[in-house]
Amino acid sequence: MGHRCAVIGVGQTHYTAKRRDVSIAGLVREAALRALEDAGLTFRDIDAVVIGKAPDLFEGVMMPEAYLADALGAAGKPMMRVHTAGSVGGSTALVGASLIQGGVHDRVLVVAFEKQSESNATWALSTHLPFNASLVVGAGGYFAPHIREYMRRTGAPGHIGTLVAVKDRRNALRNPYAHLRIPAIDRAMVESTPMLWEPIRYLETCPSSDGACAMVLSSETALAGGATPAWIHGAAMRSEPIFRAGRDTVNPQAGKDCAADVYRQAGITDPRRQIDVAEVYVPFSWYEPMWLENLGFAAEGEGWKLTESGATALDGDIPWNPSGGVLSSNPIGASGLIRFAEAALQVRGTAGEHQVDGARLALGHAYGGGAQFFAMWIVGREKP
Repeated sequence: MGHRCAVIGVGQTHYTAKRRDVSIAGLVREAALRALEDAGLTFRDIDAVVIGKAPDLFEGVMMPEAYLADALGAAGKPMMRVHTAGSVGGSTALVGASLIQGGVHDRVLVVAFEKQSESNATWALSTHLPFNASLVVGAGGYFAPHIREYMRRTGAPGHIGTLVAVKDRRNALRNPYAHLRIPAIDRAMVESTPMLWEPIRYLETCPSSDGACAMVLSSETALAGGATPAWIHGAAMRSEPIFRAGRDTVNPQAGKDCAADVYRQAGITDPRRQIDVAEVYVPFSWYEPMWLENLGFAAEGEGWKLTESGATALDGDIPWNPSGGVLSSNPIGASGLIRFAEAALQVRGTAGEHQVDGARLALGHAYGGGAQFFAMWIVGREKP
């Protein structure tokens, strides 16, 4: 991996349905300033900026990064955009880290955002393919058949998705930045909500959020005085064609390959035992048991049993999404970066009320598109 790289600053906005008080530029600047404050730095100390967001059609603004340089202190500095669909936040962090690991820069600001209130992302995800009408209405319409196939393969009972929805939303009550904070959340409430895409109910799906997240990444030689680093132990991206013969959409090969690579770099041979906490991209509750298998925390067909046992709860042996996850906050372009940032907060010991005691090694995960783009990293309290 070349030069060592660490997260030394994290900044988030509060995630909400509509941030009418700020423009896109104001939104990203808010997150960036908080990250810089956390690192004890200013824009002058940053060598380059990497920005990520989901498709431009989500907001109807083409190339929004073209006017964000001033807001992010990037005038006269290298600035680049990353785009890998919903996994873009994770990919943005990895591109920024690679600039440090390759010795190109010493300090990089990475920022990702979404302002869903200014468009209709569900409509944007329902456009017609060439020569035929789309039968998909939003992301849920695409992924629901994959979930049904997972249930068929594994025999998972129908309440597993409900358990994840309740767990993550209860975790969100500990996170002051979370969009959805539902104090009375329980299984009865989730099961009483409408079925949107069978078997996905309304409260088993992610919200539409406005928000931004930022991180300051640093080389070992440029660590700011007093900064608490989260060291990158492994980082990987993988993708696969969305339409190819034999593709397994329930347990994608690209996800398995990405996890294997990042585990190899970090020396992980048993992720459930060696990783203390995981922030995983779960936009629909059933994706927790599916990704437990894809990422090697459980054998194939056994992921739902791990969820049902309570192992992924905040007090379980492998807490997943203590921040509340994508089910509680979903500014799509930033959702992956939030997972990476929350993993860093955990090993830095600065996650507040949703801190996992003794967390020393954490996984950040993002996926995008038709579950064909993956980005992951392992961060730790100790140097790799």
